[in-house]
Amino acid sequence: MFTGIVQGMGVVVGVEDLPLGRRLTIEAPSLLGNAQIGESIAVNGVCLTITRIEGNRFQVDVGAETLRRTTLGKLQAGAAVNLERPLTLTQPLGGHIVQGHVDGVGVVVRKVEEGPSVWMEIGAPPEIMRYIVEKGSVAVDGVSLTVASRKEGSFAVSLIPHTLAVTTLGIRKVGDEVNIEVDILAKYVEQLLRGQERSREGG
Repeated sequence: MFTGIVQGMGVVVGVEDLPLGRRLTIEAPSLLGNAQIGESIAVNGVCLTITRIEGNRFQVDVGAETLRRTTLGKLQAGAAVNLERPLTLTQPLGGHIVQGHVDGVGVVVRKVEEGPSVWMEIGAPPEIMRYIVEKGSVAVDGVSLTVASRKEGSFAVSLIPHTLAVTTLGIRKVGDEVNIEVDILAKYVEQLLRGQERSREGG
């Protein structure tokens, strides 16, 4: 489990295609600390397992399903990525509950500077937009954000200077794809309401 508070950026230094996926080697000099093989780590919002650690670099394997649902299949050497290690019981929940289970991919359709901040509009498919509510939470490339507004087919977030400086959202351009994870609470509520509706129909 994660919070969507990115702890640092890493750089992809190696990409290896596997029979049913890919292997990424990522350099993260300020983040690994006491990380261990088998530990989870969020890479651009995707929960992966560390399979190897060597100095300031670590490796993760990305399966076929993850490649289908996320942007990780398009990463190349030199790409910057957002990194977050798992939440511990002693950490404050500074963002919102993020599982690292990406729901789909969106596209940056507009960026507008608003003083030192940036207004970013992201286009997303209906299966994601159904869970997006104004002032609700959403994770974009693993960054916990508040939905500033929504309309048919897209939503917008306001990025403060700190977020722009310490995450990859600061270098995202119009046309770039981003990983989106909706608030898990919205999906639970939908499931409960569906169950109640089926009960009424069956009763």
